[in-house]
Amino acid sequence: MRIAEIEVTRKPRTDAELNRRRIIAIARAAFADEGLDLPMRDIARRAGLGIATVHRHFPARTDLVTAALAELVAECRGDMQASLAEPDPWRALSGAVHNFAEHRLQDRGLNEALFGSHPAAAAFAVDRREQARAMERLVDRAREAGELRPDVTVEDVRVCLGAIAPFRLAHSATDLQRLVELLLIGLAADDSTSPKTETISWCLQ
Repeated sequence: MRIAEIEVTRKPRTDAELNRRRIIAIARAAFADEGLDLPMRDIARRAGLGIATVHRHFPARTDLVTAALAELVAECRGDMQASLAEPDPWRALSGAVHNFAEHRLQDRGLNEALFGSHPAAAAFAVDRREQARAMERLVDRAREAGELRPDVTVEDVRVCLGAIAPFRLAHSATDLQRLVELLLIGLAADDSTSPKTETISWCLQ
């Protein structure tokens, strides 16, 4: 194959990948603002593409939801790996809770699909279990380090995450930060010499 032919072949593939990523980015923002029922034609219009182009990449709405969820899950996986790598047990746990809250606010529609009964969620069941086990490790580390109240369990932390889950975009980011701060204060060991308040503020920045 000649160089000119290689360049012609490479350009359509590059354009196609750029279009695909643009569609996913637009869909994620749209799903967060308006839920998963937004017509595919509206997503195509916002992406500046024809509906045929969108369907060529994602023949059905579920395919697009799955692609958007894959990006969200990958980001959450990266966040959790960073928390597991954090040597300070309290920073690790509080950072993970804050990351959960941030994703719940920014990706509301996708989170409802991931933790609900949407058909696309089935592909990420293993990821959800791995995230749950990772959170258990963070809680165990914080408890062993004396950073949590002695009566706090993994289930208690899950209750806190459940309190964050219904948070809606109608609330401000400041409201969300305040909610996370209060939940973390409720989990923290009662130690006036501990820098937990400072750490909470660091996690919310």
